[in-house]
Amino acid sequence: MTSPFWDRNRHADRRPALLLRGRIKAALRQWFAGQDFTEVECGALQVSPGNETHLHGFATLWQPEGGEPSARYLHTSPEFSAKKLLSAGETRIVDFARVYRNRESGALHAPEFTMVEWYRANAPYADVMADAAALCRTAQAAAGRDALTWRGHSSDAMAEPETLTVSDAFARHAGIDLPAMLDDRDALAAAMAAADLTVRADDNWSDLFSRVIVTRIEPQLGMGRLTMLSEYPIAEAALARPCPSDPRFAERFEMYACGVELANGFGELTDAAEQRRRFEADMAEKLRIHGHAYPLDEDFLAALEHMPQASGVALGFDRLAMLAIGARHIDEVLWTPFAP
Repeated sequence: MTSPFWDRNRHADRRPALLLRGRIKAALRQWFAGQDFTEVECGALQVSPGNETHLHGFATLWQPEGGEPSARYLHTSPEFSAKKLLSAGETRIVDFARVYRNRESGALHAPEFTMVEWYRANAPYADVMADAAALCRTAQAAAGRDALTWRGHSSDAMAEPETLTVSDAFARHAGIDLPAMLDDRDALAAAMAAADLTVRADDNWSDLFSRVIVTRIEPQLGMGRLTMLSEYPIAEAALARPCPSDPRFAERFEMYACGVELANGFGELTDAAEQRRRFEADMAEKLRIHGHAYPLDEDFLAALEHMPQASGVALGFDRLAMLAIGARHIDEVLWTPFAP
């Protein structure tokens, strides 16, 4: 039986990695300060934890003095609040946010973790993609190591990142012509079956898309150097704006090292009506699959009408610290790991 994290001997073994985590965080904060970012602190209690189909929040109640209780949630990301600050006039902001996601645990997941989320107003998403790579370089340097590592794989953040569209990744790693079968569930299912990938009768298009990503593409990404996987189908980018060159795809990217997703970024959608439509569709799907849905944050949708064009990224700090340190489990870089 594993001793608790507060056991003195176990803590002594864990402490060097935890101190290195702190050094990495300080280096990232210094990088943001050098880029003239303002560090903000978004409140965790929100009307909605987020409106993506497969994200699960923690629910609680707000009890005003002498009033009726009402539902609140711990945020799964500071995104809604951060974008309200952009609407208020902030132009470069970053939050080292504690965030909360239910139904998530394992070597790469914890129900409570630190997300570094930042936004640049009036900047293309190529700029925040470059930010994400720079943060990996900063973390690797702060850790004093030659590469990010994870379970026998390495990725040198100092090397020029690989850039790859989702369509190119489907063709290269799964032999599937993704643009030819957007929104065509049966065509994608047939292509997957031909590639010896599992297809279930109740899978929808999104389920199939995700299975290709997880089983055939992600394990190939970020090997030797970082990979920037970009231009997701618009249906897989709920808060991103369409690509000007092809509106079937969105200005969304994910950054990988050693097959591990580290960051998710967007050219941000600022069309409030379109954002509402996407949220409502995702919550209908959530209700169908999971039997419940979350309310929309009407204040966020109102603020979105005043938000400038912007790009932003959410980066899993604990995962980055893991790979920079060479840890094998997220608990190794958490001061007080979650106890199920």
